[in-house]
Amino acid sequence: MKIRLAIVEDQLVIREALHTYLCAQPEFECVAVAGSVEELLELLAAGGLLPRLVLSDIGLPGATGIEGIGLIREVAPQAEVVLITVYQDADRTFQALCAGAVGYLVKSTPLPAIKQALLDVLAGGAPMSPAIARHVMRYFRPAAPSAVLTPREQQIVEALEQGLSYKLVADRLGISLNTVRAYIRTVYDKLQINSKAELPGRKRHA
Repeated sequence: MKIRLAIVEDQLVIREALHTYLCAQPEFECVAVAGSVEELLELLAAGGLLPRLVLSDIGLPGATGIEGIGLIREVAPQAEVVLITVYQDADRTFQALCAGAVGYLVKSTPLPAIKQALLDVLAGGAPMSPAIARHVMRYFRPAAPSAVLTPREQQIVEALEQGLSYKLVADRLGISLNTVRAYIRTVYDKLQINSKAELPGRKRHA
């Protein structure tokens, strides 16, 4: 069965490039292509098929891609949102992950690599760079007991912070590559849950 994909990008040239390439791939069925989060929500409200994957720009007119994650998930709870942007700073990436994004790509990423990243997300993948791992450790360090990382999760994040690849982390800890990916997704889930529970204006990771 094809993966239902929605694309949100306000720049026409980029939107058409993503649409032309990704929608021609046998793995995907493009159910919506929009220039803003609001336009996507209108298309879905009009009876469009709900996407399983959403590839969204961050810098959009109206709601940003980060703000749009929650709005999209309200309409399509099963949708995984991957953000694509010109920004590469770890602060913005971390903010996106806390909001519920499961992936973060830069617009200079080749189209075949974007396709593979989308497929990896549905296979359980979730990238965590050393810079993001540092943010994760800083975020959870002062957390309440109910919001801490388990010893195994902490081992994995610390190893990624040191620059180890997923495979090297798996080898060091004697676990499978898929197990490493699963732990990282669990850490991301905790980020999202804890961020929603925080009081407005509170930024432990700042």
